[in-house]
Amino acid sequence: MPLRPASWACLLAGLLALSTAHADDDDTINPDRPNVANSSQVVGPHRVQLELGVQWDRQRDADAHVRTLTTPALLRVGLSDTLELRVETSGRTIAHASDPASGEHTVSAGWADSAAGVKWHLGDQDGMRPSWGVIAEAALPTGSAALRGTGFRPSLNLPLEWDLGHDWSLGVMPGVGRDGDDNGARYTYGVFAASLGKAFSERLHGFAELAAPQIARAAHGGTQTLFDAGVSWLVSRDCQLDAMVVHGLNRKTPDLSLAFGVSVRR
Repeated sequence: MPLRPASWACLLAGLLALSTAHADDDDTINPDRPNVANSSQVVGPHRVQLELGVQWDRQRDADAHVRTLTTPALLRVGLSDTLELRVETSGRTIAHASDPASGEHTVSAGWADSAAGVKWHLGDQDGMRPSWGVIAEAALPTGSAALRGTGFRPSLNLPLEWDLGHDWSLGVMPGVGRDGDDNGARYTYGVFAASLGKAFSERLHGFAELAAPQIARAAHGGTQTLFDAGVSWLVSRDCQLDAMVVHGLNRKTPDLSLAFGVSVRR
């Protein structure tokens, strides 16, 4: 079952308290949130990292105006220098829908499905060869009835990263997954994201990204494309805050999204 808000709050409070502890090495936290492209790095052995957020989406078309609030969460547990366990969900989902013709307004709420999997860091950057890894996950039908997907839905993503020098970096992530449509038919979809990052200071980083979180036929929901940009602020070596704005580039994607989050590790 999905974790309720009180459980997330207790876990976050504990990790925030632990985040002030000093580690034996000089690395800093490297969250996968908030954009689509993930890092190729893992959290490291004996590490626990929690990445929490709040995201607001707005989508308008001729038939309906929909505003959706979600609370995405990702828990990462380091198993070794190259392997981590991952559990994630979009959390509590609240949607407000309005009919522009009649003015009728409806509200729906529920818990999103969860996904579990692993990330395997396969190699560090060597010249033109990027730092790279594999993320293998499966979404499971654990959410509320109205938001529950169909069966076991695997996905495989390949995060690639280049340090470009002069405080610039490039992340690219192609991927593929399986899902089911409203009629129960199974289909394969693609994923692609490219993110350009810039370190403005030791603590302040920014990024801009073009992404297609779903590449599929129109019969299966179509292709979603977006542009996002954001910043992250390193509070301490083990705690980071982030903010992001997203603009949908087609009618299959919310036209505007705002996201805010915190990531902590022990």
